[in-house]
Amino acid sequence: MSITLGATALPVFTTALTNLAHLLDKAQANAEVRKFSADVFCGLRFAPDMLPFTAQIRIACDAAKNGTARLAGIDAPRFEDNETTFAELRERVAKTLAWLTTVQPGQIDGLEAAEITFPVGRDATRTMSAQAYLLHWAIPNLFFHVTTAYDLLRQAGVPLGKADYLAGPNAG
Repeated sequence: MSITLGATALPVFTTALTNLAHLLDKAQANAEVRKFSADVFCGLRFAPDMLPFTAQIRIACDAAKNGTARLAGIDAPRFEDNETTFAELRERVAKTLAWLTTVQPGQIDGLEAAEITFPVGRDATRTMSAQAYLLHWAIPNLFFHVTTAYDLLRQAGVPLGKADYLAGPNAG
């Protein structure tokens, strides 16, 4: 059995965002136990020139929805990028997951060689085959931002482990 774009992209994006939602749920619960607002997590960053936690969540969601849309040749939903609270970030992940369910693997399968041109930074674009885009850009970008969100929460004292990152709500 061969691996197709649809059988790769959709489950990987969905699993990563489902696990991200789990991390956010655990962070919310941890903030409640420690008696502070989870909104404190929104401004976390490791370095002054690094994007904050809010941006990590936004970009992870955008990597999944925009990556899927580019592969399928459809328009992705546009979000305002104005989340400032932890609850709004949780809703962003939920909206992205809900949208991903509307895309079927057949909308992507067979398009491995199609060229995808996408923005890189503010002023540049890059063109890659759909397969290369998925495997060498979209998936790594998603995992970079999910991992950074995980690490920021861990550094802030949220008791997360590898199982939370990999298995999300199915973590034992």
